[in-house]
Amino acid sequence: MRKTLNDEQIHPTMRDQINSFHADIVAEVDAAVQTNRIVVVGMKYNDAVWQARKNLTKAGLDFKYIEYGSYTSMWRKRLALKMWTGWPTFPMIFVDQQLIGGNSDLKKLLAENAI
Repeated sequence: MRKTLNDEQIHPTMRDQINSFHADIVAEVDAAVQTNRIVVVGMKYNDAVWQARKNLTKAGLDFKYIEYGSYTSMWRKRLALKMWTGWPTFPMIFVDQQLIGGNSDLKKLLAENAI
């Protein structure tokens, strides 16, 4: 399991700040993950995001795409998603309510017919 700080290691005055950091974005993605079989979270001008969407379309799989800015915009909102998932890059791809990783991980699962 990924190591994270437990509540006792975070000063009480910081807990609310951490938990509320762009909580609306986290809630939006979480709701999409709960209601869609496949969700791709991405950003503009990112080739890996474009490739993931292309790979899913080519495989004939329906998916929900959520986009947050580009390399120079909305990075703080994307940071909240990175903090939430522990995944450091985009796209973030969820299948059956599980984070499967990014485009290279998606390609492996598609090749194995595991999606």
